[in-house]
Amino acid sequence: MDTYFPGHGDARYRVHRYELALDYRPGPNRLGGTARLSAVAGTEPLREFALDLAEFRIGRILVDGRPAHYTHRAGKLRIRPAKALAAGAAFTVEVHYTGNPKPVRSQWGGLGWEELTDGALVASQPVGAPSWYPCNDRPADKASYQISITTPSPYTVIVGGRLLTRTTRASSTTWVYEQAAPTSSYLVTVSIGAYETLRVTDPAAGAEPLRRVPQTAYLPTPLMPRFTHDFGRQPQMMHLFEELFGPYPFGEYAVVVADEELDVPFEAQGVSTFGTNHLDGVRGSERLVAHELAHQWFGNSVTIADWRHIWLNEGFAKYAEWLWAERSGGRTAAQHAATAHAKLAALPQDLRLADPGKKLMFDDRLYERGGLTVHALRCALGQEAFFRMVKDWTAIHRHGVVSTADLVAHAGRYTDRRLDTLLNAWLWQGPLPPLPVAT
Repeated sequence: MDTYFPGHGDARYRVHRYELALDYRPGPNRLGGTARLSAVAGTEPLREFALDLAEFRIGRILVDGRPAHYTHRAGKLRIRPAKALAAGAAFTVEVHYTGNPKPVRSQWGGLGWEELTDGALVASQPVGAPSWYPCNDRPADKASYQISITTPSPYTVIVGGRLLTRTTRASSTTWVYEQAAPTSSYLVTVSIGAYETLRVTDPAAGAEPLRRVPQTAYLPTPLMPRFTHDFGRQPQMMHLFEELFGPYPFGEYAVVVADEELDVPFEAQGVSTFGTNHLDGVRGSERLVAHELAHQWFGNSVTIADWRHIWLNEGFAKYAEWLWAERSGGRTAAQHAATAHAKLAALPQDLRLADPGKKLMFDDRLYERGGLTVHALRCALGQEAFFRMVKDWTAIHRHGVVSTADLVAHAGRYTDRRLDTLLNAWLWQGPLPPLPVAT
């Protein structure tokens, strides 16, 4: 179980595929449909197992095609198959459900399905996925997805992955997306709105799509001019990050600008979502464009085993901001590190980066100290070895699951010097270590 959210997920089995066939009506905010999960039992027979699902009305539940007994309380759907499942057995679960989706309450506010003025979006990190579909809600249980959503035809539906079909019948349109890459439940997103579609192109390539990775934007028509400027360097970011981190790990990348202001942008598998407030016409949020794109490598492809390792996502994404600035004519990573170090030195020294606790897992200090820790590794390893280490990290663990211990062991292979003292100070001690400098 996840150490910060022990009530979420069920480690007794693993899901390898979700197939969701949903219908959503924005006016009454009504969602319904069928979720079919293909899973494998663990090392013990399964007489009962659990899914995470918010307060929906359950129509029926089938396990391997046979009706199953269930209880549904406090966001937990406990299912008892007609016959116990053997250890290691493959099985399917089919859940029919309807209701009015709403965010899951948390200390960070509502998480998951959010009804907008005209449409909806999903922002699930860390535990909002059960707000709209039944799932094994723990980051380590990654699966492929096929998601079909039917909604009134004026709306555009965006889901992470490849659009397979779009079929219109009468006044409704069904959008079918496939995400073949293993995906954590919190990284599945949906955006529904009256959006225009824009291909994001590389200015150096004229009107041609970006060299290898199809990039698409979805946004309200009036925001087109600002978007074109503010996200104009995203193709160059993609080129840089492929150079530094290795090949982009998915088949496509989409950006959604929701027709609402959002406190912060957020990433999902193959998609990043921004608010209208992140477009100002002067690239004031460009560091966030880099940050969310970098998460496709750090967090989405290379995924944390549980939430105490969150710094692995945010530290590398923060450092990617500094690398983009360094390579695009702005301040160097060392200058950003110095600024972050001075900022942290003036704040409380009670954050343990490698296990910050649930209360501090999204604290601003975790992001800054995470970036500084990555910079400390760069200084200790040297330029060439550091970037070789990073590219190997994303290649070896592509679509996998990692921990802090995995990174420590991995980094140690790229130097003759011992990193124990350095990394222990940055990862496990509260007091801020000295500013890292290249030797």
